[in-house]
Amino acid sequence: MKTIQVNEQLKQDWIQVLTHIANLFFEDCKLYETVEDPDLSVRFQYKMDNNTYETACELTANGQIYSSHYTKHYEIEGSLREQNIRMKRALSHVLLDVLEQYTGIIQQWGILTGVRPTKLYHKLRKEGYHPEEIREILKRDFRISDEKISLMQSIVERQLETIPDLDEIGNELSIYIGVPFCPTKCAYCTFPAYAISHNRKAGRVNSFLDGLHVEIREIGKWLKENNMKITSVYWGGGTPTSIEADEMDALYKTMFESFPNPEKIREITVEAGRPDTITPEKIEVLKKWRIDRISVNPQSYTDETLKAIGRHHTVQETIDKFWLARNSGMNNINMDLIIGLPNEGVEEFQHSLDETKELQPESLTVHTLSFKRASEMTQNKAKYKVADRKTVSEMMEMAQQWTRENDYSPYYLYRQKNILGNLENVGYSKPGQESIYNILIMEEVQTILGIGCGASSKFVNPNTGKITQYFNPKEPAAYIMTFEEAIDKKIAMLDDLYNVQMKR
Repeated sequence: MKTIQVNEQLKQDWIQVLTHIANLFFEDCKLYETVEDPDLSVRFQYKMDNNTYETACELTANGQIYSSHYTKHYEIEGSLREQNIRMKRALSHVLLDVLEQYTGIIQQWGILTGVRPTKLYHKLRKEGYHPEEIREILKRDFRISDEKISLMQSIVERQLETIPDLDEIGNELSIYIGVPFCPTKCAYCTFPAYAISHNRKAGRVNSFLDGLHVEIREIGKWLKENNMKITSVYWGGGTPTSIEADEMDALYKTMFESFPNPEKIREITVEAGRPDTITPEKIEVLKKWRIDRISVNPQSYTDETLKAIGRHHTVQETIDKFWLARNSGMNNINMDLIIGLPNEGVEEFQHSLDETKELQPESLTVHTLSFKRASEMTQNKAKYKVADRKTVSEMMEMAQQWTRENDYSPYYLYRQKNILGNLENVGYSKPGQESIYNILIMEEVQTILGIGCGASSKFVNPNTGKITQYFNPKEPAAYIMTFEEAIDKKIAMLDDLYNVQMKR
């Protein structure tokens, strides 16, 4: 861990932002006003006068001094909140600059540390800026590289082709349904994923499913009464295909009976990410309800890696289950690969790409490993040897080249804290095979209503874009005890958000 002494007293929220910038370069870096024997020392100067923000920074390391200066003028004064954001951005500029000088590492995402970069691009687009103007703003104000800006632009253009009414879709909503069970929990995972065999024995699977049926019916009742259109439905978790075929069938029956105009839902997706949960019987249930978009996620095509991360299935099983789905009529299959898994380098990742080429799924999501705070991998880092920044970057370049060569184009991306190499997660697809839900959840342009265990609801005001969140309990036992209360709270929030709007 690197320690950096800041030779001024700064606002706490400024320190938080500057810590994020420092962590782009050093793992677990912390900034202190006073600390014994710091690794680095920084001094800031800053002022705001007549809407002009001016910052400077000096970094002292090993007897050398690195310096930077930044000035930005705004035409409009802005609120106190906006002024604070502007100053944090100006301070981030100079800290990033001196750290790039010191380390020799160029951050292609610049000062941007948020999860959704393309949301910023959409914002500028909606404000009337042309692509070249947007490029200039992103380079000048956020220090984003040309390469990443081009990636953002191509994704935004693809999203608008996939959802032409993206700017007006806030009057509809989408639904996420969480089933919190998996055969085992993967070492990198922080999603609600509980061993189904243990919970089955404890009676929590049946109790959870009973509650989920009730929640689907009650939410569906509100949607019908208020004539709400559903854009997409996403079954996630956990692994929704962990439950039995007859249990899946019953849930989909409840969904189609409860939701308004189910035949008009643009997309229904079921995560079947663990190949060891896929059976011919479950495939038949999906076909029965005309659900043909599923995920079959290898993550890696190296058996030793799968064993190390707790996947508890083999590479061959992934391949077999893919072909089971394909030969049964599933014509929109997504697969996930993770860059930077333990003990994997360029050779192993190339093997994964070669295997994927043989399968040709309709879409491929390439994730960069992130050390999520609650994961087993993060809590036991010494146990898991992962690739260095240079190797991870090389693997991402390999993925980009492979997708181009195999007729895949990027259509959504997101970033995470503690992501290896400060890179990104990118979803690629064949033409016309983009996931509508993935675009909507990333761009936050409409309400995503969460149902089930661990489901997060994001209520997006169609007029202002303001987001209000509500979280269902992550643990099955807690969900079983509180799902009725959660239904009442979400319906009250829906009433407040939509009924008022519709009466005006």
